Parts: sequence; structure tokens; C-alpha cells
Amino acid sequence: MPKDTVAIVGRPNVGKSTLFNRFIESRKAIVDEVSGVTRDRHYGEVEWEGKIFNVIDTGGYVEHSDDVFESAIRQQVALAIEEAALILFVVDVTSGITDLDESVARMLRKTNKKVVVAVNKVDNLQRRYDANEFYGLGLGEPHCISSLHGSGTGDLLDEMVQHIATETPLEEGEEVPRYAVVGRPNVGKSSLINSLVGEDRNIVTPVSGTTRDSIYSRYQKYNHDFFLVDTAGLRKKGKVHEDVEFYSVMRAIRTIEHADVCLLMIDATQRLEGQDLNIFGLIRKNKRGVVLLVNKWDLVEKDSGTAKEYTRHIKHKIAPFVDVPILFVSALYKQRIHKVLEAAQQVYENRKRHVPTARLNKVVREAVDQNPPPASGGRYIQIKYATQLYTYSPAFALFCNYPQAIREPYKRYLENVLRKHFNFTGVPIQIFFRKK
Repeated sequence: MPKDTVAIVGRPNVGKSTLFNRFIESRKAIVDEVSGVTRDRHYGEVEWEGKIFNVIDTGGYVEHSDDVFESAIRQQVALAIEEAALILFVVDVTSGITDLDESVARMLRKTNKKVVVAVNKVDNLQRRYDANEFYGLGLGEPHCISSLHGSGTGDLLDEMVQHIATETPLEEGEEVPRYAVVGRPNVGKSSLINSLVGEDRNIVTPVSGTTRDSIYSRYQKYNHDFFLVDTAGLRKKGKVHEDVEFYSVMRAIRTIEHADVCLLMIDATQRLEGQDLNIFGLIRKNKRGVVLLVNKWDLVEKDSGTAKEYTRHIKHKIAPFVDVPILFVSALYKQRIHKVLEAAQQVYENRKRHVPTARLNKVVREAVDQNPPPASGGRYIQIKYATQLYTYSPAFALFCNYPQAIREPYKRYLENVLRKHFNFTGVPIQIFFRKK
């Protein structure tokens, strides 16, 4: 289920982005001494004490400003606070409590959410003493940190995780597939959800989420049991306005990252567009299972060869990963929608498939004997052994004498061999070559 989110807020130039980068152990956010550098929001993932949560870096909050950027930032901060389960209020010990700090504190007092105060730039004993001033904000005990040097950040994280729920509220040992319906706006995602859920609402159990979040529903009928996830439409980055849509898109992307199978919906009347391919690439990058659904098929003028021609067009666009189920459906008229469930279940099983090592080596040996890897620099390449790795998606390690000499075309050849002998339809495969 969706992870809890922590929003980092505060006035400009108090060190929010530096702290964000330290939390996620990356330099994702731009940091500069000039205030107002951060205008967009950055999402990151933090793991601490066995808990995983999202963190948002927001721009500096300035109240009653006519600046167009600061006005947009205020809206973004308000949205981040609305989404967050915990708010981290960052202040600067070197300047004490300012009017801007007071305005942020007033806004936070109006929320019913837990606020943790972090006093930044505390890197000596005098500044630790000065930090006591921030008790005056009335938001609880201030935590002294230095986001630049890292001091105090561990204790701060200890405090934060006390107020963060675990990621998944499922019962221990319960494994329920997650099928995410994704695609561009207005391709029929919600119509498909409504058609699958039907009238018997009692068999659908809503799971944690808000009206703006990706909505998880427990689907239990026709011998199926899984979570069905409705997501926001994914548009091109340049077309996403600075409002609630940004957060909806980010949640949809995170839903893809945590799904088992993605049902990628395409509008049959518009063919396969660039953004469809971007979403497909995101699914493949995250090693999720995928089923392609060509929706609104009832609106297409057809003859006996239309579906075959459309399938050829799709496979040409998504190559080289073409071993994907393609279904032509109408969510509005419920045409072939139950085949969607069967395809998703099959892809889910394919993603979990583990090939016995003896059988795997037999297939790989036959493939290598029939078509040996090309020699490189006068070196004869010998593949000696293969094994499947214990990962969440199919991954294989092949041991050879010169792994760096094996090129991409031969790697694709071996992938095709594996797909021919074992059913991995709808699932990306990873092949790693290692030194014998």
C-alpha cells in the first residue's frame, strides 16, 4: 500500500534541500546559498529502522508575496502538507525566529498533523544553547541538527519514524497481487475499474488512500483475489501544471514502482503515442509485469485484419520487448474485460516463475552449441553455467570466461531462447554475465 509521506517545509534558505539530500543519500535537489533555488517539489525514499517512507522537499514558504514563483511555491507547500502524514519544520539557528518562521508556524498549528521542528546549522555548543529559542514556536521540542555535517540527523530520524506507519497493512504472510491500471488521461482507466467492480460493492474492500491518491480496491470474485489500483493519467512532463495534478502523477509513478502487474491502457482511436511508450518504458525499467489493453475498440472501424495490423504496429513500437499480451477491449461495454483478469493473473505467475537449474543449463547449452557467442579480439568465449537469481522478477546469471566481451545482440538471442522454452510473457528478463 502507499507509504507514509514526510513534507519538509520552512522559509527560504534554511537548509531544507541539504537535509533532503542527506535523507535520501543522494544529491537530487539543487543546493545553493541563494534563497529560492527550489521551486519544484522533489520526491525521495528513506529507509530507517526498518520503515520505508517518502520525503518531499518543498520550496521556501513566503507569505503575502506578489512574486509569481513564491505564490506558486506557497500552493505547492500547502499541497505537500495536505498529503503528508508528518511535517518536518526546518528553521535556522543563526537567524533565530523570524517573521516568516512565525507565519509558517501559524499555518502548521492549523493542521491536525504531527509537526517535528528541526533547528538547522547547530554545529557548536553556543548554537545549541541558542536553539532553545525555538521552543517559542509552540510546536514541541526542537531537534538540533546540522544538515551539512549530518550531526543530529540520526536522532531526528528516530523521532520521525515514531510517527510513521509501516508500509503495508496486510496481515503477515498474506500475499495478494497488485494490478495497477495506468495510462494517459481519458483512455478509460476508471471505466475499466467500474466495469470490473460491478454492482456487488461488498466484495470490494477499500485500502488506505485519499481521493487524490491511487485508490486500492480488494477484488474478490470469479476465483480471483487481488488489489486493483486506479491511478491518475500520466501526461508529458511539460503538460503537467503546477497544481494537484503533479502529486497525482507522482503517486501514479510510485504505484507502478510497487505494482506486480501494470495494465497499460491505450486509446484505440489514437494509436500508440509517445507518452504510451514512455509509460511502457517506465514499467519495463521497474521490472513490472505488463499487459497492453487497447481500449475503445468498439469505436474503431474494423475488418478481419484490423486487429492483426494493430498488433504489428504495437510490437514494432515497443520492440525489442514484444513478448507482451495485447488485448482489444471496450471498458464501457465490458467487452473481453474478464480476459484482462486472466492475462494479468498469468503474467503475475510468469513473474514468479523459477526455472530448475538443471533444465535451465540444458536449454542454455543447446542454444550456445547451436549459435556460439562471437569471438572478441581473438578470444573464444565459453559459457559454462547458468542459474536463476532469487529476485522479484526473472533474472539469470551466466558464468563465462570473458563476460565483458558478450554484446547486446547475443544477449537478446539468449533472452529469446529463454522465452521460447519458458513462459515469461509480459515480464522483463534480466541476464547478467559473470566471470567463471
